Amino acid sequence: MSAPQNPIVIIPARMASIRFPDKPLAAIDGIPMIVHVMRRAEEANVGPVLVAAAEQEIADAIDAAGGTAILTDPDLPSGSDRIHQALVRFDPDGNHDAVVNVQGDLPTIEPTAINTALHALSGDGVDIATLAAVITRDAERDDPNVVKAVVPLADGARQGRALYFTRATAPAGDGPLLHHIGLYAYRRAALERFIELPPGVLEIREKLEQLRALEAGMHIEVALVDTVPLGVDTPADLERAAQILAR
Repeated sequence: MSAPQNPIVIIPARMASIRFPDKPLAAIDGIPMIVHVMRRAEEANVGPVLVAAAEQEIADAIDAAGGTAILTDPDLPSGSDRIHQALVRFDPDGNHDAVVNVQGDLPTIEPTAINTALHALSGDGVDIATLAAVITRDAERDDPNVVKAVVPLADGARQGRALYFTRATAPAGDGPLLHHIGLYAYRRAALERFIELPPGVLEIREKLEQLRALEAGMHIEVALVDTVPLGVDTPADLERAAQILAR
C-alpha cells in the first residue's frame, strides 16, 4: 500500500450544537470560529482545505473569508458522513486519495498536528490515522469525557496501532494514559468503506464512532503530539480559545 500522494483537508461544521447553538459563527477577535479553524488547516500546507457546511450561513462566512465551502445535507448522522459527501461533491473523479477530518470546533489546533496525522497514515497497511497526547492532569484520568486511546507504545515510541478507545480509565497498571484527539486522516478507500459500515456493538456502548472501524478490522494508527487542542463546546471555552490565540 503506497503512501497517499494528494491529500485534502475537510472541516465539517453545523449550526445545531445543543450546548452552544450557532457556534461555528461565534466570533473570536471579530472572526468566526470556523474561519480560524480553516486558517489553521491552511497553514499546514498539505493540500486544499474545504469546509463541509450543513447550513448556508456557514458557507457564506467561509466564502466571505476567501475559503471554499461545500454545502452538505444537514440531516447527515455524523461528521464522517459530512466530509465524505463534501469530498464526493468537490472531487467526483477521485483525485484526492486521502482526507483529513479536522473538527470545526478546534480553533487552537496546531497546523503541525495535521502533518503528523498524514505522516502516520503513510505507513503500510494503515487505513486511518489519529492523534493522542499523554495525560498530565490527574482529573483527566477518570473523566469519561476524556477518551483514552489504548496503544502498546514501547519506551520512546511516538506512534503505534490502536487496540481500543474508551471512556474508562485504561489501560490499568503503571504507565501513561493517552488522551485521544478527534482529528482523523483517512485513506479515501477507507473512508468510503467506513461510512458504509453499520454501527458497531462497542461503538453504541461507548458512544465512540472510531470503534466501528476497529470492530471491522481496520487499522487505526495513533501518533503522539505534545498538547491537546482546546475544543470549544461552550461560550466559556470560546473565551479560553480567544486568550490562547491572543498569545
